[in-house]
Amino acid sequence: MHPDYKLLIFDWDGTLANSIGRIVEAMHVASDRMGFARCNDFAVKGIIGLGLPEAIRSLYPQIDDEALVIFRQHYADHYIALEAEPSPLFDGVVSTLEALRAEGYHLAVATGKARRGLDRVLKSHGWEDYFEITRAADETASKPHPLMLEQILAHCNVRAEQALMVGDSSFDLQMARNAGMASVAVSYGAQTIEALKAFEPLLAIDHFAELHAWLSRQAH
Repeated sequence: MHPDYKLLIFDWDGTLANSIGRIVEAMHVASDRMGFARCNDFAVKGIIGLGLPEAIRSLYPQIDDEALVIFRQHYADHYIALEAEPSPLFDGVVSTLEALRAEGYHLAVATGKARRGLDRVLKSHGWEDYFEITRAADETASKPHPLMLEQILAHCNVRAEQALMVGDSSFDLQMARNAGMASVAVSYGAQTIEALKAFEPLLAIDHFAELHAWLSRQAH
């Protein structure tokens, strides 16, 4: 176990689960159904990590409250249909999390998903009770506000300097910085590693298993 870190907090989409393509597709379909011009894939990937209302408003700043509700429903309908077979976890996620848990790390999830969506995917993997705590965007403040990390720290009775946030978006890393927490960036998710390095993560990884290898090296 790394001498400095007790708690590892993971984003879900684009960090643990290979779901970015589905999110982009669902956003495009919802835009079509609303009669809005599609944003390009790069723009949509740029808002992944935010809570859904914040993401939609970022892409369509002029949308009113009534249209937002309809847009969210279109998005949810299409995404849930795509998720009839859940997005696969990235290679190395299961074995790495098992190894980390066996070594005594606290494991948590901090996601831009809604609670209903997070519970659905956790159940699909048999992980209802796997993580010590999970926080979803619709039950706390959206990233990059640090509230969900602060709630996780309080639940686990761990200080910010004893925790690492692992994510694929600028919102994950900015949230960690806002909470006084170090971060790890993954290169295979929504945003480019170049964009993430601006937030000075401790580590940038191309494969999830590299996290365990790095933590193990620091422990010796």
